[in-house]
Amino acid sequence: MHHFYNASEHLVSELLEGLAMTANVTLSDHRDARIVMRADWQPDREGRQQVALISGGGSGHEPAHAGFVGRGMLTAAVAGDVFASPGVEAILAGIRACCGAAGCLLIIKNYTGDRLNFGLAAERAREEGFQVETVIVADDVALPEAPQPRGLAGTLLVHKMAGFCTERGDDLETVHQAARDMATRVRSMGMALSSATLPGQETSSRKTPELGLGIHNEPGVRQVTPDSADDAVTQVLEALGRPDDGPWVALLNNLGGCAPQEMQILKRACLEQLGLANVALMMGPAALMTSLDMHGFSITLAPADEATLEALLAPVEVPAWPTPQKVHEIETFSPRFSQRPSPGEGRHDETRSHLIAHLATTLKDSEKALDELDARVGDGDAGATFAAGARAVLKALDEGHLSTGEDARLASELGHLFATAMGGSSGVLLSILMTSAAQRLEDDADWPDALQAGIERMQHYGGAQQGDRTMLDALIPAIETLADGQNPEAAAQSARSGADDTASMRKAGAGRSSLVPEQALEGVVDPGAEAVARLFEALAGHDRQR
Repeated sequence: MHHFYNASEHLVSELLEGLAMTANVTLSDHRDARIVMRADWQPDREGRQQVALISGGGSGHEPAHAGFVGRGMLTAAVAGDVFASPGVEAILAGIRACCGAAGCLLIIKNYTGDRLNFGLAAERAREEGFQVETVIVADDVALPEAPQPRGLAGTLLVHKMAGFCTERGDDLETVHQAARDMATRVRSMGMALSSATLPGQETSSRKTPELGLGIHNEPGVRQVTPDSADDAVTQVLEALGRPDDGPWVALLNNLGGCAPQEMQILKRACLEQLGLANVALMMGPAALMTSLDMHGFSITLAPADEATLEALLAPVEVPAWPTPQKVHEIETFSPRFSQRPSPGEGRHDETRSHLIAHLATTLKDSEKALDELDARVGDGDAGATFAAGARAVLKALDEGHLSTGEDARLASELGHLFATAMGGSSGVLLSILMTSAAQRLEDDADWPDALQAGIERMQHYGGAQQGDRTMLDALIPAIETLADGQNPEAAAQSARSGADDTASMRKAGAGRSSLVPEQALEGVVDPGAEAVARLFEALAGHDRQR
């Protein structure tokens, strides 16, 4: 399975049903005429007659055309099979369903099947007494010598112009003329890195990037090798004629397979290369006239005269029309970063400095052993992470950047140091521990109570608890032992016992070890808990030597 389709023969019906479950539209109940019509449509309402607008064509271009049915745009859309025009009878049924005394305008993309089927339907509708006009959209400029340029995303601007005119009550002649004028002024060009994959086919037969390809997988004007998004936009705009005077309306269309990130980068390139001052209105980026999953985009340009802007900015009630955006220069602001006293400005205590250096050296010298443990249950860098923090502490001591004589300031400085010097979650967790402890020390708490407060915040943000096979399994019992008034020797024994217990824990509740199979954890001490145990053993050894 490569796409989220059901049976390919039901694709068109099911996608229209999905639309109709939320949009204000009604569906025809006959499978030979897939017609989507405004649910609120009344062509001859209370003395006011409205022109009906009908478009359509092959499916596979969603949200076109059914996604543009609604107040202010299309009255109805007639859908064919994927990349295949609907039949004459289906189009004629659509005309009969929504054409009133004011008449009907058919908006047709310039493909042979659409022109023939919509054209014959128009002739037969006239024979039945309906007022029907047609406008053919041929906005593709990829093949300038082609006698019949294709209809692309510029069709949507014609929909919008005609919809604006019908909504304000213009007669059929006026609506027809406005649609024709817009159709003659729009031009589009696309580029794709790969062609579309048809439903039921696992792969596409053509994958080379092309400029100016059609929305039915037709070959483009030439193969291209763009080396960046900027280069791709440059080639498309050059093919469009690269207008250097405006103002313009620009429509950036996702052909179906581009990620949102790609489309924003393409929009940036489009606006920069056209010039912000030359673009009065930006439509998209959005998937508007797609080609299934084609990995490409198209740019449509139209002159931004007053009448066009008024029509495009008029509100609509359709599912897929993007909100037009005014273009402007990027506005910036200067963020405020944390301001803190210069490190080491507090009092210094030589004895405390020696103790901290001893603890940091212990962790630095344990790098290889901790990495070997972590290689069995994680990604093998626990030792390097703790060693990086230890080296940063030793460097800060050498430079006099730790206020070892002031508890609260020291804890705060260590918190900042761990956050910047240590990678991964361990550095952040230890930074939370020391930063929270600093706040309690500021309120005259002692170190054990302050560290217990820090552990609570570690658990709050990190989500781990004692028994989850983390450093907390050694840290919590060690700090609780100190809080009970016992000496560092007892705290070291508690830490070692807690660390050793992790070797029998076959499931980790947090961290990378939680992704490791149970059998791989058995008999292996958690590296974070081992680091804590070694730290308290070094503390106890230093205390014995005093």
